[in-house]
This record gives sequence, C-alpha cells and structure tokens, in this order.
Amino acid sequence: MSSSSRASEFGADALIVCDSLVRIYQSGPVEVQALQGLDLIVESGEMVAVVGASGSGKSTLLSILAGIDAPTAGRARVDRWNLLSMSRADRVHYRRHTVGFVRQQTAGNLVSYLTARQMVDLPMTAARVPARKRHARSLELLGALGVADCADRKPGQLSGGQQMRVAIAVSLANEPKVLFADEPTGELDTATSAEVFGAMRDVNRELGVTIVIVTHDPGVSGQVERTVAIRDGRTSSEVLRRTATADDGGTHVIAEEYAVMDRAGRVQVPADYREALNLTRRVRLALEPDHVTIRPDA
Repeated sequence: MSSSSRASEFGADALIVCDSLVRIYQSGPVEVQALQGLDLIVESGEMVAVVGASGSGKSTLLSILAGIDAPTAGRARVDRWNLLSMSRADRVHYRRHTVGFVRQQTAGNLVSYLTARQMVDLPMTAARVPARKRHARSLELLGALGVADCADRKPGQLSGGQQMRVAIAVSLANEPKVLFADEPTGELDTATSAEVFGAMRDVNRELGVTIVIVTHDPGVSGQVERTVAIRDGRTSSEVLRRTATADDGGTHVIAEEYAVMDRAGRVQVPADYREALNLTRRVRLALEPDHVTIRPDA
C-alpha cells in the first residue's frame, strides 16, 4: 500500500493528523531525533492535553503544529494545510487565520503599552477586518474569557490569570479553527490555573474551538477528557475520561488508560510494567482468544 493511500485512510476526517512524523535537529556533528515516527489524531471540537517529560518531544510537536517549526519527514496536516509543503506565504496565512498560539510566558503574548481591547484588536487589524467587526469581536472574546472588565487595562494592571485570559482572547481574534497552548498555567497557582482551564473549556464548548494543550504537569490532564502522553518522540499512551451516573443519580468521572499502537504495530510498555517483570530486550508474545500476553524471555 502506498504512503499516500495510507495517509488518506489515517484520520481522513480529523482536524489534525500526524502520520509517522519525524523531526531531526543537527547540533554540530550530532543528530538529535526529537520526534521519531509520531502518530496523532485530533478531531474537530476536542480539547486535548499532550503530556510528557522534558525532552519527550511535546514542545517540538507543538511548534510544528503551530507553524513555527517544520517537520523533517512523515506527514502532518491541520485542516486543509499540509505542514510539510507550505510556502512562506502559506505559513503566514496559516498562522494568521487557521491557528492561535499561547505561550507560557505572558511577556511573549502581550504588548505592555496596549490595553486588553487593543491587543485583541491588533491581529484583526493585520488581517484587515473592518473596525466595527473588530470592536464587537474584541468585546465578545474578552467577555467569553471572563475579563470584559479589563478591556481598558494594560498588562501591568492585570493579575497573572487575567493576563493569560487576555492572551487566549488575542489568540482567538481571527477565529482560528484550533488553539495551541504551551504550558498556559505554568506560571499560575493552583486556584488560578483551575479558573483559566474553566475559561478554556467554556471557549471550547461555546465557540467550538479545538484546543490542544501541551504540559509537563500530569495534574493538568485531569482537566480534559483526553490526554495523550509522549515518550521518546512517539505517542505512548492515552487516558480517556467520561462522566458516569450512579444508581442514586450522582455522577463521577471514570478514567481509562490505553497504550497506543503506532502505524507499525509498536506499543510502548510503561517503565513500571517493564521493571516489575524484568522485561528487557526480548519478550514472549502469545495470542489468546481476546487478548495478547507479554511475558519475560526466561
């Protein structure tokens, strides 16, 4: 089967598709493989957390999807855009209209001498949106993020949580299909982080914006329905959460963890599993009627 036919079948209707994605950096004479054949699908309307330790490849993945970096090989598509074949003009259009991006450092998101309303207005001005529409959109977004009362304040007059909410409003100004957020609560305390995540869930639900959050904090993943873990440049596991209703009418969240099988049939066995059974270079596989067993080579 050709690679093009494989790609057409893999996540054909998804908003974001990564198929055997590779990113190699050259550091002097040394090649560093940040992504080593990563597969990922994100459906339109999802709010997904991508987690992983430092050096796992999650930040590289985010930079590629946001149009800041370019892949070395494989396939990456967001909406109608092939991220491996975009021209410079395509990349500008993509970053201006298809995606929004929020950094952890608020200084990189906001302009110190502009008010919140002026900052939300700025990307729309660059996109030549009419003034009346810009004004209405700015107020709508600031209201949706719970900072309408901050419209005429500058960043120095805002709390950390307010600054991040304004930054999210700025990233959504040109009605992107997807918002990428890099450690959006990394500089916030627990209570403020919960408020910011609540605002992002409201945006996801009410405005229909797909949201992908990258973080090293496993606790953040509990705020979303789906968490994708990256290890050594590949997707390794996913946690899916759903709300169940008990017989007494009460509700509770059920979280189920799954190992991810990549396009080549590889599965990453968690380190604590490997250590518990001393699984090393070779393991024994056995096909049972409804499952596969993995045993030590002993």
